Amino acid sequence: MKELNKQTVEKPALPVRILQFGEGNFLRAFVDWQIHKANDAGVMNHGIAVVQPIEKGMAGALKAQDCMYHVVLEGFNAREITLVKSIVDAINPYEDYTAYENIFLSNDLEMIISNTTEAGIRYEEGDDITALPPESYPAKITALLYKRWKKFGSSGKGLLIICCELIEDNGSTLRRYVLKHAERNNLEAGFIDWVKDACHFCDSLVDRIVTGFPHDEIDAIKAETGFNDNLVVKGEYFHVWAIGGGANTGDKLPLDKAGLNVLFMEDIRPFRAKKVKILNGSHTAMAAIALQMGCVTVREAFGVPDVERFIRTMVNTEILPSIDEDAEELRQFAGKILERFYNPSLKHYLKDISLNSLSKWEARCYPTLFDNYLKGRKSPHITFSFAALLLLYSGRSASKEFFPGDTPESVEFIRAGFDILNIGGWVKAVCDNRRIWQEEFSMLPFFAEEVTRYVEMILDRGMKESLYILSNTLSISPSNDPL
Repeated sequence: MKELNKQTVEKPALPVRILQFGEGNFLRAFVDWQIHKANDAGVMNHGIAVVQPIEKGMAGALKAQDCMYHVVLEGFNAREITLVKSIVDAINPYEDYTAYENIFLSNDLEMIISNTTEAGIRYEEGDDITALPPESYPAKITALLYKRWKKFGSSGKGLLIICCELIEDNGSTLRRYVLKHAERNNLEAGFIDWVKDACHFCDSLVDRIVTGFPHDEIDAIKAETGFNDNLVVKGEYFHVWAIGGGANTGDKLPLDKAGLNVLFMEDIRPFRAKKVKILNGSHTAMAAIALQMGCVTVREAFGVPDVERFIRTMVNTEILPSIDEDAEELRQFAGKILERFYNPSLKHYLKDISLNSLSKWEARCYPTLFDNYLKGRKSPHITFSFAALLLLYSGRSASKEFFPGDTPESVEFIRAGFDILNIGGWVKAVCDNRRIWQEEFSMLPFFAEEVTRYVEMILDRGMKESLYILSNTLSISPSNDPL
């Protein structure tokens, strides 16, 4: 078996046109894979320099393989293994700031792409933009853009900046924080104008399930490829990347010309809203329920008739009616999403989906609940999923060994306040805790009461029977009035 490096594989020399913040599984199996495909198709000639956004990361592991690795993609009727060669260099700016600076001050550089996780795009008051490097991602971008402006002046050399973080208005938010850092640090008006006029921050939405390093298959994959690749990453064949900014962005990043499912839109918010409600909302709702039925993966959960029926009913009767788009197009869109849950090749672990479920439920499920309330409609399945989530976090559910991966203070509040003799009081206290939630749940009539009844039902009947009751009767609703 061969080692994976430039001595065993011919690798093209590419100019570094993309600076990428983030070296994790998702970007490598999504963005870097797409750039490789576009280079191979001859529609681009772009090399990527990957930067660790935090002090500890994978730059060293990438360099050990000359920044090459295999991506294994599997769908129902498709399987593909690609040796990705689009990454030119991997840099740890905390150890080699000079190499990092040389890249962001390069004439060749055209764009920045990032996935610094949901917590990455945040404003840190007092973050030192003169540090080498600054701590937060927005401060890093402010500092590198300022140095780039100082070198090239206002004549040009602005950058296209595309954010892949799973937060709403990701690029717009980063732009706002960069300008805020510039103003707080009294940087020149000319620089601020250059950021506004010459640099373009794009909101984007990414979609591909990436399960990461395939531990249980790695020996077979190495034998198949013939390489000792320790950075293999596995995901589903399906992918879509919606990028805001219109067609002009596509001129600089013509991935669609290589047959990739990349959509350039003026405004991605409507697309994002329906994708988050249907795919991510279903994942979050299902994880809280299926973990309490002993399921481990999405595929295993969807193989349980009660769980599958719950999710399909929730999507068809609550999520889709909350979205103001053509009903038939929505139905087809949702069908393609739910089809992915059956993929037998992916081990998408429910415990991974359940990480930070409190904020995820609020971002992914609450909008359906609220939009239906405004339409005079009830959302019993969405409400039931919240009850299941609170019970899962309480430590009193059927999933005795589960411990939430979430904000410790929020988990402690939920666990410490649980009172089997006063479930209603416990539910109301959790719903009213604005340190946990951004939204004010009390504005929805009967919400806490409905959640209480579902929690009591799950404790009394168990999850399986509760799902059956919900699906077949919906008889425990306390009122005919909409939530």
